[in-house]
Amino acid sequence: MTYTIKITPRSEREALIEKRVAASSEFGETIFDFRSGTYIPKVISLPVNVLLYRMENCRTFSAQQSEIAREGLDKDYFAKGQELTTAQQTQHAILAKLAKQGTESVTPIIAVLQQDGQREPILISSSGVVVNGNRRLSAMRELLRKSDGSVDDRFTNIRCAVLPPDASRDEIDDIEADLQARPQTKLDYDWIGDARLIRRQVDKGRSTKEVADRLRRSKSEIENVLQALDEADLYLSEWIEKPGEYDRVQDGQQIFGDLPKSIARKDTNLQNASRAIAWSIYENRDKISGRVYRLNAAFGKLAPKVLEILEEQLDLREIEDDPVDDDDFAIDIDPDDASKDYTAIIEALRDDTSKDDVIETLIEACETALELDKGQKNEQAALRALSQVNSKITGIDISYAGTKTLPAMLKQIETIRGALDKIETAVKARQASGAGAKIDPEPVAEEE
Repeated sequence: MTYTIKITPRSEREALIEKRVAASSEFGETIFDFRSGTYIPKVISLPVNVLLYRMENCRTFSAQQSEIAREGLDKDYFAKGQELTTAQQTQHAILAKLAKQGTESVTPIIAVLQQDGQREPILISSSGVVVNGNRRLSAMRELLRKSDGSVDDRFTNIRCAVLPPDASRDEIDDIEADLQARPQTKLDYDWIGDARLIRRQVDKGRSTKEVADRLRRSKSEIENVLQALDEADLYLSEWIEKPGEYDRVQDGQQIFGDLPKSIARKDTNLQNASRAIAWSIYENRDKISGRVYRLNAAFGKLAPKVLEILEEQLDLREIEDDPVDDDDFAIDIDPDDASKDYTAIIEALRDDTSKDDVIETLIEACETALELDKGQKNEQAALRALSQVNSKITGIDISYAGTKTLPAMLKQIETIRGALDKIETAVKARQASGAGAKIDPEPVAEEE
């Protein structure tokens, strides 16, 4: 049975909490680094319905933003909904879902509470807003009513440690950050929530070094998390046009984290094309055999080669006004050449009408580029690549090919025939000069 939120007016909450704090003689866990010192809060008991969820909880940031985007809610729906029943009810649903999540090694919070009851106080403000323990509160509220409809008396009242009445918003943010720095707490955050917490610390005017020290992490890690969040925002807004739907990037921590350093030294055009490769790989990760991580080089150092192969396979090469030398088969993609335009490839990757075929071509291009890169150290790579090409070509059946595709097929055949002629010339030259000698064939596409 889903718990129904009923908000107690703020003035009543504050009066009740003040009265119970004054009467309490129990103290909770020490809060360190609070106003350049420590603070030991008093512990009280409050009815389960009195407390409010904290809307600025970074742990729920991703789910909040996704809810706003999907439901078309006002962007300040949660930020301004601290005292609103509707927003609190939505927040409860988000938190209750999180409380039921677990892993092979981590038991869901709701299961622990159902078995053991509340084991430690939750931390609240003097107005009854939960600073730490939002998920536990949602779980206890869900467990309040048993399956038979009766009340579980263990959860009618909640033990709470109370911050001082003048605790500021920034101080509460810092408490959340300090709690996140604890090893046993850090795993509770998804990577977007963690990044949002870091962003909020930086937005206070703190340097990345200061934030790193507070969170007990390295400066480079903090900077990479922020860059990854920027890349995720760019993907959501520019590529799939779903800004704020962070649940779509929850599985992308590694690829969005690797992307910034993979494109750092590239010109703008190549950066955009590399992003298109990475984003296409991510959103089609279920079509890729093995770990997606192994394709990282495809949007990193091998991006120029992948784009060259894509341009050829998708027949996207620009037609030049000047005649082209038939012997010049090589296409050089120079990472430092800012004039190279990859717009046609990027648009092809985004085109929903032919996306399946294009993505299949992209994955093959990535695999080919990786094989070519390995081939520099593997003497069997060239033979294996030819065998794969032979297998694919012999398996082609044109019986059902569309009439409109026939001219394009002839162009592909012509290009393939020219490439094979050059490979054959290079092989015979090697044979003529001796099996152990290596001769640079002319003119073969230069490896990037």
